[in-house]
Amino acid sequence: MIHLRPHHLLCLLTYAGKGYSADFVQNYDRIAARLSAGEEIEIVDGPDDICAPLLTEDAPHCRRDSVVERDALAARDVGALLGLEITLGVRLGIDAARLTRLRAGFARGESRLACLGCDWADLCTDVAQGGFAGVRVAAQL
Repeated sequence: MIHLRPHHLLCLLTYAGKGYSADFVQNYDRIAARLSAGEEIEIVDGPDDICAPLLTEDAPHCRRDSVVERDALAARDVGALLGLEITLGVRLGIDAARLTRLRAGFARGESRLACLGCDWADLCTDVAQGGFAGVRVAAQL
């Protein structure tokens, strides 16, 4: 089971092997492989499996109020795209159909409010505009 906070449901759509540090990228690559293999996600509140390498910092951004707000916006928008409520404890898989639906909504800007102010927003926009080439999460058909 992969534990993710809601806004990471958006981040996984465009993750292409870049991150805050080498440890962060190695960890995210492992998570991307697990997601691609069909491992289920459980929605959590606060820092999750992707955040883990950043939690040793003195003041990790994972704990900021702005990130909590990002989670709320992402939960609402991802839930609307998938037709389900994204709340604490919800479990879901990211199959090819869901991944396609989420990426299409992301590319159309339907789930980007959570991305406002994110340091990675421009990179994610470029990845989406490039047809999601080079992304690391690819659900099995």
